[in-house]
Amino acid sequence: MTRRTDPNGKPPAENGVSAGRQAAFRLGLSAERQAAALLRVKGYRVVARRFRTGVGEVDIVARRGDLLVFVEVKARARLDDAAEAVTPRAQRRIIAAAEAWLAKNPDDVTRNIRFDVILVAPRRWPRHLPGAFDASL
Repeated sequence: MTRRTDPNGKPPAENGVSAGRQAAFRLGLSAERQAAALLRVKGYRVVARRFRTGVGEVDIVARRGDLLVFVEVKARARLDDAAEAVTPRAQRRIIAAAEAWLAKNPDDVTRNIRFDVILVAPRRWPRHLPGAFDASL
């Protein structure tokens, strides 16, 4: 039996998704689990993970008291690289997804709203950046 390969001589990816993308997906899920655990330790209640809309995605939605937090989680080899990955374009997508959340969850409209970022890197504690950006972009 012959083994199939792609034009570069590599085996085809399972389900049409490259091995690199699969690894990145798993890394992202692991980072989101770490971020959710950090938020819980800090007294937040995680109410949604990976909230997807047609305009964007919010990695974590959490509440603490009267505060509703939309959290972007970024995982990179270095925390500084993770911070740089939260671009203005990414912020606009998160804000649009947050607006969709509020449209679907009208009880949350009266809460104080904040946009946080949690940075994750190997062998480092996750770094929580409360109020990392605002909706005035």
